[in-house]
Amino acid sequence: MSTIEVTSPFDGKVVGNVKFSTFEEVEEAIDLAHKTFLDTANWLPRYKRVEILENVMKIMSSQVEELTILCASEGGKPYIDSKVEIQRAINGIKIAIEHLSVYEGKEIAMGHTISSANRMAYTFKEPIGVVAAISAFNHPFNLAVHQVIPALAVGCPVIIRPATQTPMSAIRLIEILEEAGLPKGWAQAVVCDRKGGELLATSPKTNFLTFIGSGPVGWYLNSKVSPGTRVALEHGGVAPVIVEKDADIAELIPSIGKGGFYHAGQVCVSVQRVYVQEEICDEVATKLAEYASKLVVGDQLDPKTEVGPLINHDEVNRVEEWVNDAVAKGAKILVGGKRIGNSCFEPTVILNASDDAIVSNKEVFGPVVCIYSYKTLDEAIAKANSLEVSFQAAVFTKNIDTALKAVKRLNATAVMVNDHTAFRVDWMPFGGARVSGLGMGGIPHSMEEMSNEKMMVIKSSVL
Repeated sequence: MSTIEVTSPFDGKVVGNVKFSTFEEVEEAIDLAHKTFLDTANWLPRYKRVEILENVMKIMSSQVEELTILCASEGGKPYIDSKVEIQRAINGIKIAIEHLSVYEGKEIAMGHTISSANRMAYTFKEPIGVVAAISAFNHPFNLAVHQVIPALAVGCPVIIRPATQTPMSAIRLIEILEEAGLPKGWAQAVVCDRKGGELLATSPKTNFLTFIGSGPVGWYLNSKVSPGTRVALEHGGVAPVIVEKDADIAELIPSIGKGGFYHAGQVCVSVQRVYVQEEICDEVATKLAEYASKLVVGDQLDPKTEVGPLINHDEVNRVEEWVNDAVAKGAKILVGGKRIGNSCFEPTVILNASDDAIVSNKEVFGPVVCIYSYKTLDEAIAKANSLEVSFQAAVFTKNIDTALKAVKRLNATAVMVNDHTAFRVDWMPFGGARVSGLGMGGIPHSMEEMSNEKMMVIKSSVL
């Protein structure tokens, strides 16, 4: 049996070993999931699914500390934030259970024409089929919950392929599901290479693909899926923030700081581009730099750490290159700008990077926030909309008309008013548009997407 080592992003120490599935084993997993779905006589009734999910919540709630350490060890997210991730994951299961109480069809009107007389019609929900979930490293436990739990809640067998850097959280979730009473075949984890991942996504036995990761890979898989396979893609963005001169600076600094430096900026909606009205730009930039300078960087398992390592050394090298590129093209570093050893990078604030700087055009996915001055709101909106990405955005202002104008005109799937772009709760719709993704996530929305609606029409002379 082939295995791979999972190492800590901070110091490279081995934190676990996991089975590495061959192409043939991925095929076997797909076959098992498909066979499970076709066995309609043994589909899990709704009450049984609820019972299992409630058991999962109990098990996870009794293991919060252990799961926090597991999640932080392999992913590099600071201990304090990893604990929040586990608590969110538990609540995510609760959300799925609650949504089942409103997971329903509707009556279709009949009888208002002669041809529809003596009939009644209703729709009801059925599971779409086998769900293939390809996940990302940055929230290894909660993303697994978001992809696996909605599938099981609506009655779909699911196979998750976690990121190879952070596979243990997803594997542990599958183990907990089985401990909670889920029969074999309903949930599987396969750690495999890209060829195996592509097979999982494109198999004709796969009915739904949920993908979280890089845009090029996601769009490639979308082009290769079998006819009829429904797809949800979640890629990255370059979350723009607009700060008007009437904004409350004291409130926005910690908000933007949290949105920019949480998990070392390795979040698809991390604050990266901040457009500040020129009258207050210097003040905002200076205070954000002060905020960043006080953040504690280091070992993710230290409860005092606020900014942990990047996922691997190559990412540190890349972020360093991009920051140096910005400086070479005229940008000013207000704080940070340097690596800390091989695994961490200083929380960095850059002022007025040029339009052709890499940090102005691509998702940094690191602890780097870029501030740009602007004269008019129209100018700021135009700059915010200048890239092909479209995910969450934000505007800070006390003027309701300004806020509404920004909400209406920003290219975004969600616009936060007086809050940072990384805000999320797990019951809200969440996802990108344009090159940033396809479809909406969020646990209730995923449950609906992983379902088909079937209609029943009854004809009777007594109607």
